Amino acid sequence: MSRRLPPLNALRAFEAAARHLSVTKAADELSVTPAAVSHQVKALEDYLGVKLFRRGKRQLLLTEAGQGSLPDLRASFDRIALAMERIRRRPGSGILTVSTTPVFGAKWLVPRLDRFREEQPEIDVLLSATMQIVDFGKEEVDIAVRYGTGNYPGLQVERLLSDQIYPVCSPRLLEGRHPLRVPADLGHHTLLHDENPHDVSIPNWRMWLLAAGVSGVDATRGPRFDNPSLTLEAAVDGHGVALGRHVLVAGDLAAGRLVKPFSLAFPVAFAYFIVYPEAAGRDPKVVAFRDWLMAEASGRNVRHLVAPG
Repeated sequence: MSRRLPPLNALRAFEAAARHLSVTKAADELSVTPAAVSHQVKALEDYLGVKLFRRGKRQLLLTEAGQGSLPDLRASFDRIALAMERIRRRPGSGILTVSTTPVFGAKWLVPRLDRFREEQPEIDVLLSATMQIVDFGKEEVDIAVRYGTGNYPGLQVERLLSDQIYPVCSPRLLEGRHPLRVPADLGHHTLLHDENPHDVSIPNWRMWLLAAGVSGVDATRGPRFDNPSLTLEAAVDGHGVALGRHVLVAGDLAAGRLVKPFSLAFPVAFAYFIVYPEAAGRDPKVVAFRDWLMAEASGRNVRHLVAPG
């Protein structure tokens, strides 16, 4: 079906000027002169037969027609950019770029990746570990696992894992002069504090002790870490008791590096979500990885994650 479209340069000029509400800033972005941007916008208005901008006092304003068309136009340019990125990265190469947080990658994803390679030997995974939220329109990422509320507009979002939190420690702390048996025994042990600034969902020790009905334990003392991996490593080394998220400590518990001294566990507000652009959902590599993640999370892949030795 043929499409009657205005010149692409005119659409680009309008979208940039509308996004910045500035002809000068649009010109800087497009590496042209402000006069060229104004000329392209005027040509687009003539083509459409409507005004897209009106000038206010020291400010460029969108008309109702311009404002109404901007979201769809911006989304269209994002899709074009994504399509060009797919071509540039040669889909036939079999490389799948996955974005996730460093601690989730290290504690949950990496220990399982051999299983994905066994199932899909033709797909090579490039794991990008970052605390920053990936912009699919600008970055070379196919699919991501995000930790949060699940509110990611404009993307396909599927819940992967819910989470809960409970104390964990080295098996050595179950023995000795003050063995951990009940929560009140925490008064004899060092509390390790995870103060990761990127995760506001995690209860602190004061909140956990209050919910567990424990009094007489000073929840303010103990070393602090700004990375959950460091907190858990300190617990593995026997330096104290940490509050561990189940998703991140399950491997260490299965391997015997950590133990859960009490049965009490409380849910966490945030969860892990698979996210990807709608267009990426038609990529066989993305579909294969998404299906594999869901199978791992549901336990359909039944082999245990116990480290050797």
